[in-house]
Amino acid sequence: MLASSGAHAQDGAPVQPVAARSRASAEVVASGLEHPWGLAFLPGGRFLVTERPGRLRVVEPGGRLGPPLAGLPQVAAGGQGGLLDVITDADFARNRRIFFCYSEPAPEGRGNGTALASATLAPDAPALQDVKVLFSQSPKVASQLHFGCRIVQAPDGNLFLTLGERFSRKDDAQRLDGHLGKVVRLAPTGGAAPGNPLASRAGALPEIWSWGHRNPQGATWGPDGRLWIHEHGPQGGDEINRPEPGRNYGWPVITYGENYGGGRIGEGTAKAGMEQPLHYWVPSIAPSGMAFLTSDRYGAAWKGSLFVGSLKFARLHRLELRDARVVRDEYLLDGLGARIRDVRQGPDGWLYLLTDSPDGQLLRLKP
Repeated sequence: MLASSGAHAQDGAPVQPVAARSRASAEVVASGLEHPWGLAFLPGGRFLVTERPGRLRVVEPGGRLGPPLAGLPQVAAGGQGGLLDVITDADFARNRRIFFCYSEPAPEGRGNGTALASATLAPDAPALQDVKVLFSQSPKVASQLHFGCRIVQAPDGNLFLTLGERFSRKDDAQRLDGHLGKVVRLAPTGGAAPGNPLASRAGALPEIWSWGHRNPQGATWGPDGRLWIHEHGPQGGDEINRPEPGRNYGWPVITYGENYGGGRIGEGTAKAGMEQPLHYWVPSIAPSGMAFLTSDRYGAAWKGSLFVGSLKFARLHRLELRDARVVRDEYLLDGLGARIRDVRQGPDGWLYLLTDSPDGQLLRLKP
């Protein structure tokens, strides 16, 4: 299904979304979540869910919400900022470790930025333990926009973290002396992971994996053994990329979007030395959350598809891929009426969704 070669441009105009040929429904697992953002899975059919205002909860299999867990670091909640993504360590059964990212206030009280922390989640404990901040985005910016903040753990244990360019500092996505508009690769104990592409480059931060990103709010490990992300375009030009080490993905020099209200951004849609997206959307769907379906739960036709949530259109997109190219984009749950913030495949093989609202829900996708 997927090629292992480098990223390449989609030929011609992108495949346009169409209504799905197959029906699906959303089964409510839990309600009453305030702007849930990130979802992880715990043993025994339980869930770990972040709420953007700064709460982390365990959700029981029957949908009962546990009380907010104590012990979180200070969170700069407001606008798009707050407590955002969460994952469990691949060795969670042994070490009970989780990773979460959030908008971190600057120590001097001026600005904020994306941070990544680890903690231990002891069984039935009311608070996180051994909390350690592993990474803090620099520079801090006085903004409530574009935090990025999706976490993916690679099979080698290292962590990828997506970082937005904070909207007002878009040009910094091209600078290598800061973290704005980057994907970084970190060791699970903190610091740059060994083997990063810019580790020996003068003036570049060693944790940077790729740059030229806008606001990546979806990331997953692909069945091709590579990182996949998507990122918001400005007005059109949402992108899917497979970030390769030491590559520049163009923002804001090249984009398929335009300024809000109209007008060209940068130098067009292509430039030598800058990567083309694998897929892009015009108009924007405002993507958030993404997951590959590897289970047989939904039949052979869906297995291997990439699922992406849409905030703008309040629906779920299923992308069929051939040689790392999108050949069909169909949307499901068009009548849901809820912004989809996160998409994950659970250990049981079902797809789970979070809806972004003051009374958000955890949903299970049923065929």
